[in-house]
Amino acid sequence: MSHRALLIVALLGVAAVSGCGTQPDGTGTPTTIGPGYAASGYVHAGPTCPVEEDPPDPDCGDRPVAGAVLLVRTATGVVIAEITTDNDGAFTVTLPPGSYTLVPQPVEGLMGRAAEQDFQVVDGPLTGIDVSYDTGIR
Repeated sequence: MSHRALLIVALLGVAAVSGCGTQPDGTGTPTTIGPGYAASGYVHAGPTCPVEEDPPDPDCGDRPVAGAVLLVRTATGVVIAEITTDNDGAFTVTLPPGSYTLVPQPVEGLMGRAAEQDFQVVDGPLTGIDVSYDTGIR
């Protein structure tokens, strides 16, 4: 695909997701960028207790991060999607096959931002993308 065609596809993708974000009830919205496959995952934050125990205390597990904003960037660096996690910390975006980078944005009350993650969409859905924020609790 030529550079011009890639630019057109990227611009169409940006136009397709403008307005995507959080619904009034705080739930995330699935984002679709043309035909393709779903890429989904979970955003969480931890630790939630100041002292970890062995065996772990089930009340001290990581918590889901609702309302986290994640950007999807193409291999050429163009942001083509903005995803907002739902109340359970889950997200889904439909993308055409290709290489992408997930870019988590800062979340109020959490330290910094989660690490960027490269991922590929190939011939089917991609599940289990794991995004972890630091709560700063020590």
